[in-house]
Amino acid sequence: MLKNFLYLFLIVAGVFLFSGCAGNSSGKSGLSDELLSADSLNPDAPLKLSEEVIGDVIQNISSPVEMATLIKSTGVAFSQKILNDPDNLDKYSTSYKRALNLGVFAADLGYINTFDKNSIVISYLLAVKNLAEGIKVGQFFDFTALKRLATNSNNLDSLMEISISSFNKMDSYLREQNRSNVSSLIVAGTWIEGLYISSSVIEETNNQDLIDRIAEQKDIVNILLIILENYKNDANFATLSTYLQDLKDQYAGVKITTEFGEPKKMEVDGSLIIVQDEISHIKVSPEQMTAIINQIKKIREFIVS
Repeated sequence: MLKNFLYLFLIVAGVFLFSGCAGNSSGKSGLSDELLSADSLNPDAPLKLSEEVIGDVIQNISSPVEMATLIKSTGVAFSQKILNDPDNLDKYSTSYKRALNLGVFAADLGYINTFDKNSIVISYLLAVKNLAEGIKVGQFFDFTALKRLATNSNNLDSLMEISISSFNKMDSYLREQNRSNVSSLIVAGTWIEGLYISSSVIEETNNQDLIDRIAEQKDIVNILLIILENYKNDANFATLSTYLQDLKDQYAGVKITTEFGEPKKMEVDGSLIIVQDEISHIKVSPEQMTAIINQIKKIREFIVS
């Protein structure tokens, strides 16, 4: 899962990226300690999905960079006010909140990058630095170099190379420490922030492409719930699951059907492969979308508060 998660996270933040059940928790400080050490996934309650299946699903989650590109195509202006404020960092005193908001700020950076707002990149980059260090993964990132590269669009290749190297090191570390709970929180924070940013634009533009993209996330809610189910003994994970269950309920009326076309032949790295052509048809009413957006807002408020 982690390797696929790395690809998601790199896509999410673009070139400005760095620019089982948990044990009984006795409070926020206890949870913080648990996330900093190996998670206590119950060996008698194994993951309900294989890591390969989870990874495949995560790769299909719409990244905020993809969403931001779609947002930009609508012609709507960049809005910093819809992003999380770096001044909120003092609120995140537990590793649980830090992991969630590391995902949030990564998504914000993807949005910032898409609109080429280099003037505010550094403050968000420093927020990511702070949160990464707070969950003991900051040691893998050379933030001085990343900060320098992030302010110059001519250095994008070098920035990506350092980013990939840093995440490979973090990947190995998290797997060795059995901290899959941290990964699940970062993914959840990233995903929700992408939906939140898109929802804000939908309320302004009523753009049908964005509406369809959010509607398509119906299946992802189910997968995230299954992942979080493995940590349901922890009150904080249980709370997040409750919010996502409410979102799942709002998605219940959304209809998604898939139309399969003729298979297509493609050449990839000198080899001929067959790709199944398919088109998704989305049916969601304005009332359903409003309910979905309202629940996304509630979840996002819970995460950033």
